[in-house]
This record gives sequence, C-alpha cells and structure tokens, in this order.
Amino acid sequence: MAFEGRPVITQSFRAIVVEDDPDVLFYVQTLLTRRGFDVRALSDPLLAAEATRQFHPDVVITDIEMPGLSGLDLIAQVRDAQPGTPVVVMTAHVSVNYAVSALRNAADEFLTKPIASKELVGVATRLAEEFRRAQASVHRNIVLAIGAHPDDVEIGVGGLLAAHRAAGDTVAILTLSRGSRGGEADGRQHESLASAEMLGARLFLEDLPDTAISNADPTVGIIERVVAEVNPTTVYTHSDHDRHQDHRAVHSAALVATRRVKTVACFQSPSATVDFRPNRFVSIDGFTERKLELLNCFASQAGIRDYLEPDFVLATARYWSRYGTGKNCEPLEIVREASDVVASHADIESAVRAEKNRIYEQGASR
Repeated sequence: MAFEGRPVITQSFRAIVVEDDPDVLFYVQTLLTRRGFDVRALSDPLLAAEATRQFHPDVVITDIEMPGLSGLDLIAQVRDAQPGTPVVVMTAHVSVNYAVSALRNAADEFLTKPIASKELVGVATRLAEEFRRAQASVHRNIVLAIGAHPDDVEIGVGGLLAAHRAAGDTVAILTLSRGSRGGEADGRQHESLASAEMLGARLFLEDLPDTAISNADPTVGIIERVVAEVNPTTVYTHSDHDRHQDHRAVHSAALVATRRVKTVACFQSPSATVDFRPNRFVSIDGFTERKLELLNCFASQAGIRDYLEPDFVLATARYWSRYGTGKNCEPLEIVREASDVVASHADIESAVRAEKNRIYEQGASR
C-alpha cells in the first residue's frame, strides 16, 4: 500500500484503530500517525471498549468482520464506554446490506477497501473535529467523592462515578485514612490506587487514624485543601445516619469544608442505619459491571466483608431501583443541589448530532 502526500502535522487527535489484518492495521496506524494523530492500534476487538475508557479517543476506526466481535457490535460497546464517540466502519465487501446494517448500528461513516489515504484521513479528521467541538459545548461536572476508608467511595457511588467519567466529567477521590484497622495499610493503599486508575480518577490519600478520625481539624483542613485544589461542582460523602464513627465524622467535616460547593449529596455505606433516607435514586444501568470491577480491586477484603460480594452489590442496586428509574440505582441523600447530579449521556450525543447538523447546513448553504 502506498501513502499519498507528505506528512502534515494537525491537531493531536486521538484515534483507536481495530483491525485483525496486520497489514491493514499497520497501514491505517501509520497513515494517521503521519497526519498527527495519536493512535492506539488493536488487533483484538474485545479490547476496544476498555481502550476507549482509558484512552478517550476522538474517533474509532474498525473493520466490520473480526473474530470474537463484529465491528457493528463493537460500536455499541464503544458508545457505552464513551457516549457520542464517532465510529468509522471499514469493509472489503461492497454491499448495500452491509451499509444499511452499519447505519442502523449508528456508524458515522462506511468506507470500502481499498481505502484511499486522503479519504480516510479526511473522514477521521472531520469526525474528530466534530466530536471535540461537541464535547467542548457540553457542561462538565467536576466531582469530588470523599470517604473515610479505602473502598467506601466505590461501595457508595462506584457506579455513579463510572457514569460521570463516561459522561466526560472529571472525578477526584479523597480517602482520609489508609484503613489500617481493616487490613495492611500499604496493601490497601495500593488497592485504592488501582481502583482510581481503573476509574480514571485522581486520588488524594491521607493517613488519618482509622476509627479515630476527627470531625474538626485536621479533617476539615484536609478537605478544604483538596476542595480548593479540585474546585468541585459536585461532592459525594458519607451520611450522618451511620453506625461508624469515622463516617459520621467525615460527614460533619465535609459539610463544613464544602460549604461553598453547589451540589452535595450523601451516599449509603454498609454501616448506614435505618435513618438513612435517600431522596434521589440515580440509575447506574450500564455501569454495574464497572462498579464490580472497582470493588474487585480491594482483594484484601474478599471473604471478610460480605457486602463486597457481587450478588450483594447487585441485589442492593436492584432494590433501590424500585424508587428510581431503570433496573439498578444508587441512593443519595441530597444536602443541597444547584445542578443535575450527573450529566446525561444524551447531552453529549445530542451535542455531537447538533455539531454535525451545523456543519452540514453550512456546506449546503455555500
């Protein structure tokens, strides 16, 4: 395969290329790299969803027939991982049925092989530009989740934090102790880091004494420092309706330290009392598996705490859905709220569609 033209450095768009033919994969990767793209090349389509969550591509280019997962099934998985992601489908089969099938599965472009390099670069660049503009037009939340111990945040709002990340929101986690009473502190610290990395969140890990966290300083001062650095629009923390003294202390300290944050909500812990009375039930449909993966990072607690077992976690989410929408929910006590708790994925997808329509109308009027 020959490359057309000289290398042209464009904006640093990110692209994922999925193709089981190594020659085609190398060709597309090299072509886009020469045009200034940052490219992740995958020969296994089963890796595409996780790569999307980690890499946050501006465009995905995929073959349509691959072992293990078709390009059309891949579209749905990519969009679940990052709503609105533009997808280009490639195939060697020139068929109306293939094209119709691709469009029904919401592919943004359908290209037949052999693909001219100019056409491929043009399509990838246009879709990446549209996606970047659409993302920039969507309001983003900056989320700070505050927990007393490792795994507190993931248990309470792990699914919700995954939904925030999928919607493009920034997520930070503040854990105020290393949980030495519940296991070896260094090991639990590594588990917290692994969970935050999987989520794509920034982790602030403090070392206050487990079971003796104060509701005043230094706890208030630590939270105030992190709030000043992160500047969150939304904070999640423990409820006051809890048997664990650390959870109650963090709740009190957090309310003082986040007094200028517009949206503050309290999550449920396994030690919550019957007085925990949520007034918001947020659907985490599509993110229950991610929540289980986050909790699985805390292997030191396996077999010790039954509330970390997958069937317990799923049953709890299913129970709370009776008060909300969807099949799985996480409950929240809203302390104050000035905006939606989590940005809708539809906001991103609508912005992408609006940007495409604007570009189309501009072209039609010329």
